[in-house]
Amino acid sequence: MAGNPEADVLILTPFETRFRPWLLLAALSLLLFLITASTYGSLGVVLPTMIGELKWSFEKAFLGFSVLGVFTGASSWLPAILIRRIGVRGTLLLGAVVLAGGFIGIANAESLLSYYVGAAACGVGFQMAALIPGTHVLSSLFTKRALPFGVYFTFGSLGGAAGPWMALTLMGASGGDWRLYWVVQAALAAGVGLVCALMVGGSKWLAVAAHEVDLEVEQEAREAPATARVYRTPYEWTVPQALRTPQFYILVAAYFSHLLVGVTVASVSVTHLTELGVAAGVGAVAAGALAAKMLSLESLMQTLARLGGGALGDRVDPRWLLVLAQGMLVVGLLALAKAATPDLMLVYAIGTGVGFGLTVLAVTVLLLNYYGRQSNLELFSLTCLVGAVSAAGPFVAGAMRDRLGGFAPTFELFAAVTAVVFVAVLLMRPPKAPTA
Repeated sequence: MAGNPEADVLILTPFETRFRPWLLLAALSLLLFLITASTYGSLGVVLPTMIGELKWSFEKAFLGFSVLGVFTGASSWLPAILIRRIGVRGTLLLGAVVLAGGFIGIANAESLLSYYVGAAACGVGFQMAALIPGTHVLSSLFTKRALPFGVYFTFGSLGGAAGPWMALTLMGASGGDWRLYWVVQAALAAGVGLVCALMVGGSKWLAVAAHEVDLEVEQEAREAPATARVYRTPYEWTVPQALRTPQFYILVAAYFSHLLVGVTVASVSVTHLTELGVAAGVGAVAAGALAAKMLSLESLMQTLARLGGGALGDRVDPRWLLVLAQGMLVVGLLALAKAATPDLMLVYAIGTGVGFGLTVLAVTVLLLNYYGRQSNLELFSLTCLVGAVSAAGPFVAGAMRDRLGGFAPTFELFAAVTAVVFVAVLLMRPPKAPTA
């Protein structure tokens, strides 16, 4: 590995090598928690109040979810470019400003267009301040990455679960003032984003810290036996080299499948289970309440899966975690398609929850283990691009529901797609080292 000239100028103190990474993990986890809670976690809770006041149709109002999802996925290339040009600190600051601007735009929404623009800004700000810079910093500071990634993604799941309660609590305290709620979220995003940016430090410090981590990882990888449980490449792959390997596309497919399943289950599972309950003779209110509880259980399983996966990811080959995750998604989807009984509902909630929670962790760690850290920023950004396509899941579900009379065929179709990915991951082996 080429030397880092900055490493000869700046010497890191024991505090900076031992304690500062964990403080940064705490700060970045808090930021991800807040961003997830205030966007995907609370928009659906606040929207009914906005609809009632602004007299929007549900169809046009909930299109904002799609706008948020599409812009989150489609803008994943932007943070990588910004980090290379202005550093992580500048990217985090700019992302916090864009995110806060999106919230202010929604708070001042008088028309659907201004609401959509605000949602789009929130999607772009989400990528600039959350996953991509967060994983880049953590991969630069830790040699054993599964645990910090597990903690980081766990807080993201907790944010999704806490978002509805945060929205209900703050709006309840303000007499249902939804505009004030979005202003508060703008202030929180700007404040926490500023704290994280200040804690990250300048590009020079992060480069030196990453260089020391790279040397340690490279040494461990070269000294590891060929039969090591967890494969870690001793090389730093370039982006073109990685793009020529089938393993990269398998990991992208796994990331796509979990997003496709996650967004579809979150948007239509309650309606689907309510319809099944009514058809089985259960009252609509009781069926809807049970369906909502299953969705909450699924969120809890996501959280537990990410925390458990983080504890295991450096001891067990993350590929097996990904195999388990994709298999659980298949089982969960097939159970959801026919979930007319509490037992099948339980299987669906556990299956899709564990599968969704483990996939993002396993894919993130495998990208680093297979291709190294130096090109990971671009490779992870390319992987996140599929989020824009997966946002079509609810639309596909609705179209199939209109034509086939139910959501079950959609879940069965997505289970088949995920099963193909499951087989590919099962057969996957680490990519062969690039030639000179």
